[in-house]
Amino acid sequence: MGTSRAEVETPARGRPRPAEPAPGPRAILFTAFEPSGDDHAAPVIAELLRRHPGLRVYAWGGEKMARAGATLIERTGAAAVMGLPGLGKLAEHARINRRIARWLDENRVAAHVPVDSPAANFPICRLAKARGVRVVHLVAPQMWAWGAWRIKKLRRLTDLVLALLPFEENWFLQRGIKATFVGHPLFDTPLDERALDERAAGFGAGSPKVALMPGSRPAEILGSFGVLLDAFERLRRDFPAASGVIAATRPEVAGSLQQRARRERGWPEGLRVAVGETDAVVRWCDYALVVSGTVTLQVARQGKPMVTFYRPSRLMYHVLYRWLISTPHVTLPNLIAGKKIVPELVPHFGDGEELALGIIRLMRQPGAADDQRAELAKVVRAFEGHRAADRAADEIGRIAGLGPPTRAAPVAPAPGAGAGTGAGAGA
Repeated sequence: MGTSRAEVETPARGRPRPAEPAPGPRAILFTAFEPSGDDHAAPVIAELLRRHPGLRVYAWGGEKMARAGATLIERTGAAAVMGLPGLGKLAEHARINRRIARWLDENRVAAHVPVDSPAANFPICRLAKARGVRVVHLVAPQMWAWGAWRIKKLRRLTDLVLALLPFEENWFLQRGIKATFVGHPLFDTPLDERALDERAAGFGAGSPKVALMPGSRPAEILGSFGVLLDAFERLRRDFPAASGVIAATRPEVAGSLQQRARRERGWPEGLRVAVGETDAVVRWCDYALVVSGTVTLQVARQGKPMVTFYRPSRLMYHVLYRWLISTPHVTLPNLIAGKKIVPELVPHFGDGEELALGIIRLMRQPGAADDQRAELAKVVRAFEGHRAADRAADEIGRIAGLGPPTRAAPVAPAPGAGAGTGAGAGA
């Protein structure tokens, strides 16, 4: 529900590592500043390099982009946050922008692909445009949710917006911005249901089985984890056989959550943690408690009923967010459906009672879970026939003037790509 920032790991002496060899016109620069950007960019980079073996891709980005074939100039995304950045973050991004400006002066690229994080990427788009570089936004800035006044800025700073959500294309076109819906990378690769069943079997039994999704950004996890624990403990009081699995994005997150729980309230009985296994956790569960974000589409993809919530800073919500959010819904399935099909508590400043009651209603109210499953299936169908990596590579190649692919080969997932982390915000 806001702009995104991230710390970066920079090379020695704070200067970007020089590209070797210096890129010619057949080169593209990607910039991504949070884990979700790394997820979204990696399969597109892999597809571009598959089609154009002589292409060079450079990036301010993450490990998945590197595994997909990009040469990292600097690594980013180590500490993405939501909301307004502090002065330290602003100063750091100013230094990053100066390093990118020097790099662009010394290297030629055919296109710049900013990935998500509009507040961090807009200054870089300005630098690229000033040097005659064409700009293709991968992941539409969520101006339909907040910050619509930035439309004029986006119009100046983009040649094309690649939208991941079905309703975004028309929204931008109606406002004079070239845009096309490419699909969402989450749906690019079919689920391996047999493998998911094997991994899910290790999570144990219980009734009901509840997935707890605390988000991927540090601020999200900090705000949501205690609420999720409280909700699970309340469910256990009514359903002593209930079991839960927390979907953690990284091992250090799992360790931090366990330490925090044991320090503050003790670790609840019947609860365990799975690391990097979001799809398997969704496969295992009967119901899900989810921090609003991209992970809601992972839950929707498998048709699991859910209750969503988001816990922003109370001060920032009352001072800023409540005046800026312009959509009636926040959760992605609701936005795509154009109506409320999933319970969403946004903002949520209370304890876990309402979340637990939401699960109980899905269990006990006749037809509630089945109705939600049917509506989620309609949401998923909106992505059928779209392969995001293919369509994005088509458009980036066209804007960059790369010409037709030089070889044809079977499409394979990008190394390390995919949306198993649940990263990304819904609004």
